[in-house]
Amino acid sequence: MNAYAAMKQYQTVNVNAQVSEADPHRLIQMLMEGGLQRLAQAKGAMQFNNIPLKGELIGKCVAIIGGLRDGLDLDKGGEVAANLDSLYAFMIQRLSIANLKNDAAILDEVAALLRDVKEGWDGIRQY
Repeated sequence: MNAYAAMKQYQTVNVNAQVSEADPHRLIQMLMEGGLQRLAQAKGAMQFNNIPLKGELIGKCVAIIGGLRDGLDLDKGGEVAANLDSLYAFMIQRLSIANLKNDAAILDEVAALLRDVKEGWDGIRQY
């Protein structure tokens, strides 16, 4: 096994261990962190004109945001959940446009929105 393959295997085991030990609050934090990482990576791929990688990373971010959206309980969450649902839908739409137009500024816009949501989510743990 080469060093790269070994590192990837370690990361997989490490992430799987973190996920299996995480509570629901931490799992959402991990999803948001993963989304922000994919956005940064997609921006880098965009800057280096690596179109296939950019598309793959934006697709992963769309899937993460879609997962966050699917996890909302619109019945119990009331106005907050409805607002998050709309925001997540907007983020997904903007990511599609960023991918089509190769627009890094839109990736930054979505990253800022996701960071804001994450900061709010992180603050919940304190109460």
